[in-house]
Amino acid sequence: MNRLVSLRAVCALLLFGAALLVGCGSDGRQDAADPGLRVYRHSTNGVPTSLDPVQSATAYTNMIVINVYDTLYAYKYLARPFELKTNLAAAMPEISADGLTYTVRLKPGVYFIDDPVFPDGKGREVVAEDVVYSIKRHFDPAMRPQGAWLWQGKVAGLDEWKDAGSDYEQDIEGLRALDRYTLQIKLVRPYPQLPFTLAQGYSAVVPREAVEKYGRDLALRPIGSGPFRLVSFDKTRVVMEPNQNWRWQPVDIYAEGYDEETQGFSGVAAIHGQTPPFVDRFEIDFIQDSAAMWNSFTKGNEVQITGLPVELADSVLASKRPVTLREDLAEKYHITSEIETGFVYQGINMDFPEFGYHPDPAQEKRNHALRCAMIKAFDWNARNESFYFGLGVIFPGAIPPVVPEFDPELSRDSVTRDVSGARRLLAENGWTPENLPELLYGTGSGVVYRQFFEQARAWLVEIGWPREKIILKQFATFGDLNRQWRESRLPYIGLGWGLDYPDAQNTLQLFYGPYRAPGSNLTNYNNPEYNALYEQAAVMQPSPERTEIYRRMNRILIGDCVTIIGLSRTRIPIWHREVVMHPAGGMVGGFQYPFIALSDGAGGIRQAARSAGIP
Repeated sequence: MNRLVSLRAVCALLLFGAALLVGCGSDGRQDAADPGLRVYRHSTNGVPTSLDPVQSATAYTNMIVINVYDTLYAYKYLARPFELKTNLAAAMPEISADGLTYTVRLKPGVYFIDDPVFPDGKGREVVAEDVVYSIKRHFDPAMRPQGAWLWQGKVAGLDEWKDAGSDYEQDIEGLRALDRYTLQIKLVRPYPQLPFTLAQGYSAVVPREAVEKYGRDLALRPIGSGPFRLVSFDKTRVVMEPNQNWRWQPVDIYAEGYDEETQGFSGVAAIHGQTPPFVDRFEIDFIQDSAAMWNSFTKGNEVQITGLPVELADSVLASKRPVTLREDLAEKYHITSEIETGFVYQGINMDFPEFGYHPDPAQEKRNHALRCAMIKAFDWNARNESFYFGLGVIFPGAIPPVVPEFDPELSRDSVTRDVSGARRLLAENGWTPENLPELLYGTGSGVVYRQFFEQARAWLVEIGWPREKIILKQFATFGDLNRQWRESRLPYIGLGWGLDYPDAQNTLQLFYGPYRAPGSNLTNYNNPEYNALYEQAAVMQPSPERTEIYRRMNRILIGDCVTIIGLSRTRIPIWHREVVMHPAGGMVGGFQYPFIALSDGAGGIRQAARSAGIP
């Protein structure tokens, strides 16, 4: 969704992905102060660190950003495989024959929300220059941006603009507003993934007035033109209300990709022809404890959708293949399952000379053996059974099964545990319990993270690593941990990545040298051959030739032993039958939230109490 997050952090006990959807109340939980108010509650197991689009690097942030701001494009709610659609843009981009010039027309009559930053407090119209400004911000170091990797080295003049001091009064050759509603992007080389980047939270459109007035406070006070507007935000909850001035229109579920065979059971057909918003308030609680969430879900008057805790699988499911509920539970809840569009992985930070790059070639060779031994120690099957119902899909390398470039014939040695092989590698390269380095293992503060650590430490101890040299350091929030990774302060990285777009380039870029931390390459891997192949493939349209380059890069990555990778989880959302929705993950992310409705009990939906004035 964009993003590390994408982005995208590990959710261990709840298999609904990095961000978990929850609702509230079997009847929508009407607000006590206003019985007519339709309130929908949602939850994630992590806290956004900022609601500024230039820092929307996690799934927790991105899901909110794309709802309070606008992006030029979005993903269709129900289409599988995933498909782009227009959002703020009036049409898909016009692309020149050489693939270097993209022209995007904006919809007229779109306004930012009302705020004192604007004259008379009235939100002004969104124009093409706002898009130019919003992308420029990613190349202004003062903004502490995290999304520059999307356009770095691709848009004519943009990197040079940064090098010259990021002067917003200076024009950029490849990023221009031709008129009030026309954006032109000129590339230095073809970039087929460009439209996908314009559907990410990083590309959300921000008014310059708000940035200049609120500065870093924009992280807590988003001023956008999206379907929702922020009411409040703290470390426990986000509250949003529909933006009544947004371009709400009747839903066409067929245009959104509706499939009766696979989605009909959800009742989502009831929203066809109806005009959102369907709720009056959208609340997102930040909850880390899966047991508490499950208890709330089963009360019947609180949480309406959750992920299935691993420890309850045997008592809740009638079958794992296919995933079905016990008969009595099936009368109350819907359930579905699908492989996530992403994966979980661990990375070894190559900036640390005791593990990665070293000025002494002999020591660097020993470090390579050390990393390979760490990979051989890792037990993906045990991790799958312990935390992912045994339903996760284990695969070698950084190209997951959900993208067309996946190689089913690739050797599985890198995901097969080999304790004797790991011990032999250490011994042959002079590693002993006395000289093995300390490994600082950073995690979040939840119980599950401690369980991850204890399991991984036991595997390393088994190959001869002294227990006391494997040190746990827990951080209060995922944001705190993420900052440590992005500042290259930890030698070991364990996280999840959700694809920003359906192309293996999006996962292979996690190891592209120029994208080192604070960019998406948190391992700080820098292999010249890998980098050159990445740059060669980056300008190519999908083809067998490009696929072969991707697969070659994958083999290089595996051979360099820089990452312990990977497993794609199976998402298992369960939700009350009163909620009218089809859970969406992956690239769709938060784009489905405006479509969520509550049943009227007779096969229809309940309109939001405050939506009567919407055309």
